[in-house]
Amino acid sequence: MGPGAAAGHAGPENRWAANPPGAADGPRRRRLLLVALLPAVLLLSALGAGSAVQLNRDLPAATLTTDVAATLRIPGKAPNLPWPSQGAAELMIEGLGRLGGKGSDKPAPIGSVAKVMTAYVILQSHPLEGDEEGPTLTVTAADVADFTSRIASNQSLVPVVVGQQLTQRDALEALMLPSANNIAHQLAVWDGGDEASFVAKMNAAADELGMDDTEYSDPSGYLPTTVSTAADQVKLGRAAIRSEVFAEIVARTEATIPRNGTIRNYNDLLGKQGVFGIKTGSTTEAGGNLLFAAKLSAGGRTYTVVGAVFNQPGTGTPQQLARVNTVVRKLLSAVRSTVKEHELLAAQPVGTVTTAWGSTASVTPVTSLKVVGWPGLAIPVEVTTSAPGPGVTSGQVVGAVQASGVRVDLAADRATAEPGLWWRLKRLG
Repeated sequence: MGPGAAAGHAGPENRWAANPPGAADGPRRRRLLLVALLPAVLLLSALGAGSAVQLNRDLPAATLTTDVAATLRIPGKAPNLPWPSQGAAELMIEGLGRLGGKGSDKPAPIGSVAKVMTAYVILQSHPLEGDEEGPTLTVTAADVADFTSRIASNQSLVPVVVGQQLTQRDALEALMLPSANNIAHQLAVWDGGDEASFVAKMNAAADELGMDDTEYSDPSGYLPTTVSTAADQVKLGRAAIRSEVFAEIVARTEATIPRNGTIRNYNDLLGKQGVFGIKTGSTTEAGGNLLFAAKLSAGGRTYTVVGAVFNQPGTGTPQQLARVNTVVRKLLSAVRSTVKEHELLAAQPVGTVTTAWGSTASVTPVTSLKVVGWPGLAIPVEVTTSAPGPGVTSGQVVGAVQASGVRVDLAADRATAEPGLWWRLKRLG
């Protein structure tokens, strides 16, 4: 081929080199690739942003459930106390409940225990505080005549003379310690105007206290138609000793009143086995009776026992009251050996913390819950909980359980696990 041919005509290989196949399509293809990739890039960016949001969202609170019953019973068999073989008895412990009772619920004469209601009504109408003596009662000729009329029947009396003055406190001491029937009458007339009006006030007070099986006929209890039950009188005793003045008076072994000098309390149990009151009573129809209150120490705390032992047999007051005292001593000894600190709730798991992602931790009282009481006693239980947050750490306090004034914290036994990445990404709530 000559030089002209070489200059004017390119060979096939030169044409491919100058204009390779698809060279004109390159930019277009790159543009198409970018168009195709852009949505994917945007999608990945969106997914990445969404994942970041998911991973940084606040975690929902965990839930805490417990299975502690609203009422728990102290384990063991209910105590068998030495109740009297005759008559009736009742025991109540303030702050704990009724320990039990024995005997008929039929109302029976109660003798001078009726004077507890007389004193209660007087102090309701004429309250005293501290060392206050209260108003003065002046003995009248009618009061002396009442005293004289009672001598033949051998009633419990305090001698009085016309013009003698007694303060309200003096009169209450004469009423409650030597159990003076004539002073019961004098107080009734002083407060109510006449005895019948005062007796009506006694029965109204009994109704207010829920003493449904009680009927007063006189302020002294000498009449056998003044009747009640051990259970009813325990209700009254609990109400009466809330008065500090009343409680102070009935706890005294003796007192001094004008003209009469020293008067002594008929309650021989005072100061024994924690007894600090309340009132003896005895008649032929009533037998021997004692409404009593005693202090009881248990579990580092002091409780008040209020009880009644009624209608004990015997010939005459000394024998009747001796029989009552024997029964009361046995009951109080049994109470001291029975009423003590017991485990109500063991330090074992009682609940569960559950996180939103399914991790759990058991919840346990940090110590066993111990309360004062006796086997079989039902104790109300209160459980309080606090929001545990998304999860808990080991030992974290999440609530408390409380009964009879004793509180024990509830704590997580272990830490809950952290949520996994996949759960964080896929969570909806």
